[in-house]
Amino acid sequence: MSGYFIVRCKYFNESEYKDYARLAADAVKNFNGQFLVTGKGIQNQQESGHFPKSVVVRFSSYQDALACYQSEIYKQALSFIKDSSDRDFAIVEGLD
Repeated sequence: MSGYFIVRCKYFNESEYKDYARLAADAVKNFNGQFLVTGKGIQNQQESGHFPKSVVVRFSSYQDALACYQSEIYKQALSFIKDSSDRDFAIVEGLD
């Protein structure tokens, strides 16, 4: 079954976000992930949503998604946004 990163977020420091994004994209690539939603398009907040950016990444398996998140490069990416973001991050298993 496929695995997904589902991220809802708000960043407070553009420079740190860019450093995070560069390394996170490298980590996703290393685990053959595919960005399905990058947060660059239109987003219409509904109900109590308060995060202006949404990201969805698909991996071949839940295990690949988990391994990507636990990888050293992704841990390094997270160090750039630890104190400069508000995020809701889930790793989920798909139905396929």
